[in-house]
Amino acid sequence: MSKVDLPRIESAVREILAAVGEDPNREGLRETPKRVARMYAELFSGLQLDPCRHLRTFFTERYDEMVVLRDIPFNSMCEHHLMPFEGKAHVAYLPDGKVVGLSKMARVVDEFAHRPQVQERLTMQIADSMMECVAAKGVAVVMEATHACMTCRGVRKAGSVMVTSAIRGTCRSDARTRSEVMTLLHR
Repeated sequence: MSKVDLPRIESAVREILAAVGEDPNREGLRETPKRVARMYAELFSGLQLDPCRHLRTFFTERYDEMVVLRDIPFNSMCEHHLMPFEGKAHVAYLPDGKVVGLSKMARVVDEFAHRPQVQERLTMQIADSMMECVAAKGVAVVMEATHACMTCRGVRKAGSVMVTSAIRGTCRSDARTRSEVMTLLHR
């Protein structure tokens, strides 16, 4: 994937400012296009990265019980309105001889989140990467987020939280394992 074209973003931001009736050359707005360009480069940095690279480093362990990392803060940008959504991700997996460092799971969440996204896809991408790259027996991902496109515009329902889940492998197919993982994810 190509590198972010900062001058092109700057030009587009100047156009947006002019289109809403602002003067992009006004003192307070002069540097705004550069700041917005750098912000988009940061917020969409996941487009340039392969999140699975973090999961290729693992430890061989005979551990075969549930591993859960809850309350991973994340932020992303809704691809429909280019407005932020943010919340917490909860990731669980059932290892099959390989365990990954906890920070690696958080990095995977961040890198998938730093793309234009919808929460449903983001949840599935994290779960699928854990299944494929870690070769886990099962995975469950639950994400809770507040979406600015719902709270600041349109219907304006502040405080509403969207919850999505993606459950794979034995976490889905075995009722006892599914019950255990959901209990652990929801405290």
